[in-house]
Amino acid sequence: MLYASERRAVVAACQHLSRERLVVGTAGNVSIRLGEHVVISPSGVDYEQLGPGDVGVHDLTGAVVEAELAPSSELPLHLAVYAASEHTAIVHTHSVASTALSVVVDEVPLSHYYSALFGGAVRVAPYATFGSDDLAGHVVAALADRTAALMENHGAVLVGSDLGKVLDRVAYLEYVCEVQLRILATGRPAKLLSEAEIERVRVGLSGYGQVSRG
Repeated sequence: MLYASERRAVVAACQHLSRERLVVGTAGNVSIRLGEHVVISPSGVDYEQLGPGDVGVHDLTGAVVEAELAPSSELPLHLAVYAASEHTAIVHTHSVASTALSVVVDEVPLSHYYSALFGGAVRVAPYATFGSDDLAGHVVAALADRTAALMENHGAVLVGSDLGKVLDRVAYLEYVCEVQLRILATGRPAKLLSEAEIERVRVGLSGYGQVSRG
């Protein structure tokens, strides 16, 4: 089986999203790019029943390389993001706060410094039917110089160079969106951070954490 470890990683990521209630039913999808190939979760399979053999491999045109099942309906979105960037991992969620906020804003304001994790204010891609080329184009535009975007009336998408790190940041995006929803509920103006401060935080977070003393 091609890319067995990556297929197992996609299964684990999908099951994590389901268990953390970041997707509903079989919604959402996960992929990894490996050169000219994309490993992507299948369409309409219960995540708790999902196995590595159910995860397909396609080329960058969408043609089947090795797949028993149909790919996620959002394969065009994944392919478009990979064609337009150097990213090698994508996670698409239907998490509640991200989806709710996508309906009422065009951009997630800089209300929390965690916005720096995504390159700045997270944009909302205009609505288009799921699985469509229009949606793929909107998401690619919203992701310019960002590692996350909301999808209007739909959900969220996060991208990066490592699936584990992208998956970890799903919770941070959901937190930022939940904070903003609660701010909106107060009806009071928010105190927002400057882009300069977000850049300072981005630099600081890039070296954040414990370093081994060897």
